Amino acid sequence: MKKNNASQLNRRSFLAKASAAMVLPLIVPACVVGRGVKTRPSNRLNLGVVGWGMQGPSNTKNFLAETDCRVIAACDLDKNALQAAADTINEQYGNKDCALYHDYREMMARPDLDAVMLAVPDNWHELVATEAASRGLDIYGEKPLAKTIAEQQRIVHAVQKNKIIWQTGSWQRSQASFHKAAEIVRNGLIGDVTHVEVGLPGGHHDFKGTKPELVGKLSSLGITDLATIRPGSDAWKIAISEPPAELDYETWIGPARMEPYIKQRVHMNWRWNYNTGGGQLLDWIGHHCDIAHWGMDCDRSGPSEIEGHGEFPEADALWNTCTKYRIELKYPRNITMTIAGGHGDIKSGTKWIGTNGWVWVDRGGFDCSIPELKKGKSLPEELRKTKLYESPGHWRNFLDSIKSRQPTIAPVETAHHSAIPGHLGLIAMQTGRKIRWDVAHEKILGDADASKRLTREYRAPWKMS
Repeated sequence: MKKNNASQLNRRSFLAKASAAMVLPLIVPACVVGRGVKTRPSNRLNLGVVGWGMQGPSNTKNFLAETDCRVIAACDLDKNALQAAADTINEQYGNKDCALYHDYREMMARPDLDAVMLAVPDNWHELVATEAASRGLDIYGEKPLAKTIAEQQRIVHAVQKNKIIWQTGSWQRSQASFHKAAEIVRNGLIGDVTHVEVGLPGGHHDFKGTKPELVGKLSSLGITDLATIRPGSDAWKIAISEPPAELDYETWIGPARMEPYIKQRVHMNWRWNYNTGGGQLLDWIGHHCDIAHWGMDCDRSGPSEIEGHGEFPEADALWNTCTKYRIELKYPRNITMTIAGGHGDIKSGTKWIGTNGWVWVDRGGFDCSIPELKKGKSLPEELRKTKLYESPGHWRNFLDSIKSRQPTIAPVETAHHSAIPGHLGLIAMQTGRKIRWDVAHEKILGDADASKRLTREYRAPWKMS
């Protein structure tokens, strides 16, 4: 179904004017707002959710709390997860109206949808996001933006082409402590930035709690580390099973390479397999590196040189993502950055080091070498010569931006640039070579083999947009 561009523009113009004028709610034909013939309140936004794993439930609950947002549909490839989504949404509204879908394309074809929340494994990001954008749906999408830089570029293009409002799940930008820290840096209160430290997690974490079950089955073999289990071994044969009836595993794998079903690397734990995820590095790059870029004024820029060293399990291991890593990057204005996971000398969070001091921030932590700047949730007004975007709340900001048609605090271009250092760092570690990056043209210089890693092959019948 192709969207009606004229109607879509009318809808957006109407919502922007209504928000600006703070008019009282009106009842208007849905055709006026561009997605069908059914009438509904013009100030209420209809949302569909895709993915009910780790981030899907929490994101959805935040939208359920907003009175001008109505969650009307949910999609997941696991019947149990889909039912959990329905129960959560219907309980909020006291009815059984939430429509359930197996195919995200069918859900997105609904004429009464305004926006979607996407929380799917990394290997699905490009396909789901570009489909939503092509249908004129505004998008709240999880980080990292996509599995590869090439896929991220496709998403950015689709969002820009279709004039979509995009909010990335980099919610730290909507928190006071991160905002204050970035403003301290941007206002030159620690002098000129010379170095930035980005501390991320290392290792693997059993988010779904399925590891003990397999370890119990392997007790006779004495195996407790899933990163040591490889194809052909007795442990591998024990780990493999038939997919459960409630999960459409064939579709779940989607464009990624087909692999045997192993319970310990699907729901939530898909991130520890490079076939579907990107490990701790790519899982977290959209948080702390995103904040680092905010303070550095690099939301549309990036590093020119990247070197990295990491500790990897064997490439075909059950969990094969990097467990310990250190990446060194060169940025404009002679700024260097260290991104590290599993190294004790790099503290979790973001730390900017300048010629006149430093500031560090993490979830639940804030510190600064200048005692006066530690006080208060925000900077004193007289110090805020440069004022950064302030959000009333990450999910609230998305809804407000849909109505005003103004960018969110974490738009698609920002998400793209925030994740690029992670992607390039991984390529540097995998190749064992320094990567030289053309920031303006977004390409690797002088390394054909490394350049191939900017994209990936899609399993038929799936094709990149």
